[in-house]
Amino acid sequence: MLFRVLPGSPVPLGEQIAACVRGAIANGTAAPGDRLPPAREVAKSLGVNVHTVLRGYQQLRDQGLIELRRGRGAVINAAPGVADQARLAEAVHSLITQARELGFTDQEFLALVHNGLSGTPVTTPPNPESEHLASPPTGTAPTP
Repeated sequence: MLFRVLPGSPVPLGEQIAACVRGAIANGTAAPGDRLPPAREVAKSLGVNVHTVLRGYQQLRDQGLIELRRGRGAVINAAPGVADQARLAEAVHSLITQARELGFTDQEFLALVHNGLSGTPVTTPPNPESEHLASPPTGTAPTP
């Protein structure tokens, strides 16, 4: 399995490692029952701390995508729907990344998601800065 991380990215390295595994599960490169490389091996090849890799693996365990077995390592969960769950998790993480790149706060993003789930039309929240720029105070001329 190929692991790639971007040290300069705002996304934590552990999350990037988890995303590599989720992507492999989602596209079928990694199948249920496959063993993930040992955390020490991944850490050495990426030049990161072993605890960083373990954080990524623990995140995957918490999402139900892998099982961590003492002495046997990390194994991709064989439960039905794991690949579908991995695809959905990847889509969610992609949306979060896009929202942050666009400058949305967590609250604004969650409001969009909540509106989408409740059937309310999804609109972007008003940007206070653009409102301020659009309407100058009364009695003053707009600055060029």
